[in-house]
Amino acid sequence: LFEHMMFQESQHVGQDQFFKKIQQAGGTLNGGTSRDGTIYFEVIPKNALEMALWLEADRLGFLRSKITQEAFTNQQGVVKNEKRQGVDNRPYGYTSYILSKLLYPDGHPYNWQVIGSMEDLTSASLEDVHTFHKKWYRPNNCTLVVAGDFDKKLTKAWIEKYFGEIESGDKVDDPKSMPVTLDNIKLAFHEDNFAKSPELNMIIPTVEQYHPDSYALSFLGQLMSYGKKAPMYKVIVEEKRLAPRASGYQMSSEIAGEFRIRIRTFPNKNLSDVRTAIFESFQKFETESFTEQDVERIKAGTETGFYNGLSSILGKSFQMARYNEYAGSPDYLATDLERIQAVTKEDILRVYEKYIKDKSYIMTSFVPKDQTSLVVEGSERFPIVEEAILAKEKPSAAKAGEYKAEPISSSFDRSVEPTHGPDPEITLPDVWQDQLDNGLKLYGIEHRELPLVQFSLTIRGGQLLDDINLIGVANLMSDIMMEGTKNKTPVELEEAIDELGARIYMFTGRESIGISANCLTSKFPEVYKLVEEILLEPRWDEKEFKRIKRETLETIHQRKANPGSISSSVFNRLVYGEKHIFGYSTIGTPESVEAITLENLKNYYKNYFSPSLIHITIVGDISQKQAVQAFEALEEKWAAMDVAIPEYPIPAPRTKAGVYFVDVPNAKQSIIRIGNLGLAYIEPDYYPAYIMNYKLGGCINSIVNMILREEKGYTYG
Repeated sequence: LFEHMMFQESQHVGQDQFFKKIQQAGGTLNGGTSRDGTIYFEVIPKNALEMALWLEADRLGFLRSKITQEAFTNQQGVVKNEKRQGVDNRPYGYTSYILSKLLYPDGHPYNWQVIGSMEDLTSASLEDVHTFHKKWYRPNNCTLVVAGDFDKKLTKAWIEKYFGEIESGDKVDDPKSMPVTLDNIKLAFHEDNFAKSPELNMIIPTVEQYHPDSYALSFLGQLMSYGKKAPMYKVIVEEKRLAPRASGYQMSSEIAGEFRIRIRTFPNKNLSDVRTAIFESFQKFETESFTEQDVERIKAGTETGFYNGLSSILGKSFQMARYNEYAGSPDYLATDLERIQAVTKEDILRVYEKYIKDKSYIMTSFVPKDQTSLVVEGSERFPIVEEAILAKEKPSAAKAGEYKAEPISSSFDRSVEPTHGPDPEITLPDVWQDQLDNGLKLYGIEHRELPLVQFSLTIRGGQLLDDINLIGVANLMSDIMMEGTKNKTPVELEEAIDELGARIYMFTGRESIGISANCLTSKFPEVYKLVEEILLEPRWDEKEFKRIKRETLETIHQRKANPGSISSSVFNRLVYGEKHIFGYSTIGTPESVEAITLENLKNYYKNYFSPSLIHITIVGDISQKQAVQAFEALEEKWAAMDVAIPEYPIPAPRTKAGVYFVDVPNAKQSIIRIGNLGLAYIEPDYYPAYIMNYKLGGCINSIVNMILREEKGYTYG
């Protein structure tokens, strides 16, 4: 709530002008609050940098004199809707709340949720905002990062001008570590209004971020649950078929940490069986262990991930700010990476023994309504006070009017907005183009800043090439193609990708299928060969097909629990109609997926996978010559063929509006969709319409959002 108030009004910047000034300059902005801090950011053209510093300084040093009751009451409503949207009105939304209450004692900062409770949000006052801002929003408790193309000397002068006279507050000591321990096992359950399948969460207290053992614990989570060799996958997914997937990970925060396991099962699975399977997984981990090569694969992926995190200006600034605040130095990156690379097999086994094996834990069972027979044996119902559903929410009990505070003095007139500098000259990168003899088109950009390459093959067709009576074939095909090749088992393909520190994935859209890869430049030749193998030598593994089909049906089942997914599905069916393939999700329906055979996938591949439908985009630390040389191998190996993509008639425009309702019993919030078919990319009015919509409803400063959120407080967005 206090974070939201920082976007309202300050002494020299009018109501909602922060949004407007940044976006009118062509920038983007946002903020976010975690357990340990709040971050605000703007991405702006270089000629608006002084203005952004002026705005940030005003809300840091001069907010308290202009906090109004009207704006505060409005944001109370907005944040309540944010809580409804993110917690109360979604399946499994209370998970973190229950786990935190059970793990952390009263008085521990992690005992409560960042979003707060409805009671706290309602009882908050202007005095609370004033007190909080005065205590914590001080220069000596902030990190300011400027990253990008700027004049260092001039920027330092601006920072001194706008921030230099803002008073520091009382000394803020870095919080001390507050780890927790469990003396006994705690089992709790919750009947979830929206859940369609049971879910088990297990949590064990560990260590805070940057603790020497936090690194090995992160490795442990991946070795336990990620990949087809992982013991949790083998036992829970493959052998017992309890769930489509299982995840385990170390979650470290500033003063405490926890090891979490999360398993959302297939319908009607008893969570006591899942608990048994988890401990069988632990036993398998102890007896079968893992190899040094497994550890090196994790390190390879981590290195690539670090470079990806630095690939944008915003990513660089986030990294510097985080390291400065929580590790004590903005250039902690090298140390962080060194500590990751130093993790050994012995370290991982040691932290397993020290923190996980035979330790007390918290376990929660979330089950659909009236399915308490599925909870872990011995679990007690956790008390959740759910918000009463009202026809109209009562206004805040706080007094109306403005909070009276004296203006804060300044040595110069801060109401004078800095003028923008000259428009920056934009040098667009050169896009090179090429074409192979089989019709395959290539487009690329050389970008040498980091040793990374990102490339994608886009194959036109996608869902459009599905039979409307058998929707989901394209989606299942793109899934099965990642499950091994003619010469590699699913495990071998997975390991080959991980050893290169790469990421390769396939996906199906309405009008195309894509295969994308991200890797270090040094690994590109080997990664390309894997992509070629995936593309040209599918394995068609019957066992994996059956598993993927089960998981797809479960995904469809889960979507019926999500009000947003329900809204999207119904809207598309109404807009496109029953006879248009876009009226259905690319994933298919329960009936269509049940009917799909492996032979259907093979036929799709045989009839529709052609280089004549493909274009390749490649960006990064690689030349046109290097890229073309790699992809030239496809000329001889992949012959083109003609493929006709069906054209569905555009539904006739509606002659009158229609209003439709979907009842979701006990929902705490309504989702409203209003719309119709829009313009295709090729329409001459597409871009004018895009700009029009940006102003109408396409950004936080849009007319619709400003009225419904900032003026009325009806919605989070």
